[in-house]
Amino acid sequence: MIGNKTAILITGGAGFIGTNLCEYFLSRGYFVSCLDNFSTGFKHNISDLLKNENFKLIEGDIRNLEQCKEAVVNVDYVLHQAALGSVPRSIADPITSNEVNVSGFLNMLVASKEAKVKRFVYAASSSTYGDSESLPKIEEKIGKPLSPYAITKYVNELYAQIFSNTYGLETIGLRYFNVFGRKQDPNGAYAAVIPKFVMQLMKHESPVINGDGNYSRDFTYIDNVVQMNELAMLTQNPEAINTVYNTAFGDRTTLNEMVTYLKEYLSEYDAEISTIKVIHGPNRAGDIPHSLASIDKAKKILNYSPKYSFQHGLKEAVKWYWENLK
Repeated sequence: MIGNKTAILITGGAGFIGTNLCEYFLSRGYFVSCLDNFSTGFKHNISDLLKNENFKLIEGDIRNLEQCKEAVVNVDYVLHQAALGSVPRSIADPITSNEVNVSGFLNMLVASKEAKVKRFVYAASSSTYGDSESLPKIEEKIGKPLSPYAITKYVNELYAQIFSNTYGLETIGLRYFNVFGRKQDPNGAYAAVIPKFVMQLMKHESPVINGDGNYSRDFTYIDNVVQMNELAMLTQNPEAINTVYNTAFGDRTTLNEMVTYLKEYLSEYDAEISTIKVIHGPNRAGDIPHSLASIDKAKKILNYSPKYSFQHGLKEAVKWYWENLK
């Protein structure tokens, strides 16, 4: 507790998902601390929040154990979002991905255990399913990792389980499936596909799809992810803790279909976008061909009920990008 308010620490709170979590929980009356080193997050994402007396920015790095310990003082819940995402980034630089995603994660677990936080909810990843070809993806059945990034996120789950079993720290992992929405960065070498394509189309540039475009993803709108974090943080069901959940909508869309929808929705603002051609390039190393989540476990145990389908969420995202980045 800080003052008379329940206190949440959101690591990576200036990033895409972290910023949305900060805004949401502030609006719900919590005291929110954001720990970020701005390696992939942005100060402009949280600039409006700095004026809020119930918000605290901690500039720090999860690779520094002492900074992690300072960040969790008087904190009730940790929502751990800080990580170096991107399969290609991890292939190009596996050492840094491991330092942040594994060593940094372990630092946060140690700090949370010592501070006796009530619960540690963390961003896991659908990449953990690796080479498993079964669809839909069910939490208890995974394959072998296909990238350094996938290894790091699986190790997170193993460490979380050990800390639950050995030290009694309550943990819940949320395996995110291709999250998209407002404030997702469209720039940089490792930008996610939806914001990257949105920006290219708005500039009348041809987006490049890796492969024939028939790879499919369970694209998941940000508000569904916020809902899952809240459910995981607050659940009082003993069966719900010390496990992992798919965090998705539970449907899949091919890359070709995704671009078709993007062009349709963007052409409502600029008719020329409907005529832009798509380019196909080679498949990308480490990519999983198909991704589709079973969300039955989250529905049953956490009462998860995603409000946004892919198309509904994509319309909202396109509107936000057009209004904020055009």
